[in-house]
Amino acid sequence: MKQPENAGTTAPFSLHGDDTPLARELADLTARRRALETTNVRLNGKTRVMTVSNQKGGVGKTTTAVNIAASLASVGARVLVIDLDPQGNASTALNVPHTADIPSVYDVLIDEFPLADIIQVSPESPNLLCAPSTIHLAGAEIELVSQVAREHRLRTALEDYLAGLEERLDFVLIDCPPSLGLLTINAFVAAHELLIPIQCEYYALEGLSQLLGTVKMIQKHLNPKLHLSTILLTMYDGRTRLAQQVAEEVREHFPHEVLATVIPRSVRVSEAPSFGQTVIAYDGQSAGAIAYREAAIEIIQRDNAEPGVRETEEGS
Repeated sequence: MKQPENAGTTAPFSLHGDDTPLARELADLTARRRALETTNVRLNGKTRVMTVSNQKGGVGKTTTAVNIAASLASVGARVLVIDLDPQGNASTALNVPHTADIPSVYDVLIDEFPLADIIQVSPESPNLLCAPSTIHLAGAEIELVSQVAREHRLRTALEDYLAGLEERLDFVLIDCPPSLGLLTINAFVAAHELLIPIQCEYYALEGLSQLLGTVKMIQKHLNPKLHLSTILLTMYDGRTRLAQQVAEEVREHFPHEVLATVIPRSVRVSEAPSFGQTVIAYDGQSAGAIAYREAAIEIIQRDNAEPGVRETEEGS
């Protein structure tokens, strides 16, 4: 029987079968994975202390803190996460014990424990350290009111800890509660940089002016070194016009601070904490993990020596 002329060839209707949105997305992820594998990063030899804060809840603040920390650790940086949120979600995600009887940040702030006495190593990486939170921290806001130098207690403890280290830390990330109380003020006073995650949804910028107003007061009265260095767009859904509009608006207001990387909505990112892991350990090849790794490299490559100065060292 005579074979058709096109036997053994691809049918015309499937010539463009790999040009579907899913195929393009998979190809993009593959290209980004390869780019990450070939990207060399150079740490600047200093300890950068960053506070991750947004008093608006549900914007991916803790998720950002732990996944940026894990991403930094994965490229060789030594990172300490200070869990200053009484909910203790960062401690959970890093699989660090934080039951009521565990020494925690509460003991550092209220009873002046040395920070070194409470720090634990995350099972995820020897480069990833955590100062855990416990339920006791919920009462610290009230107890701090009567304490001497109440706004400076975290900074004093952190400076003493860093001064006594034999091997320098590259990053300290402080995860704040979703409020502007004394715990968050302690974080602002202890930090050099502020990282704000902003959710790509309606009212994204609501409350940001209040947060930046608090930062200005901190700069004026308590910590002139603090500056807004980084804004990260989270929960981005490129299929919606709203997400694109929010991203455009934030970039228009903060052209120097917003990272080029955006964090997509991701099931893997949401699932990871329930397994006591960051998404980097849970599924390092997922879209969310790749985005956080890209964001971490972008943070490393930015020169934050001076506010407003941005130098990118692509492939350096």
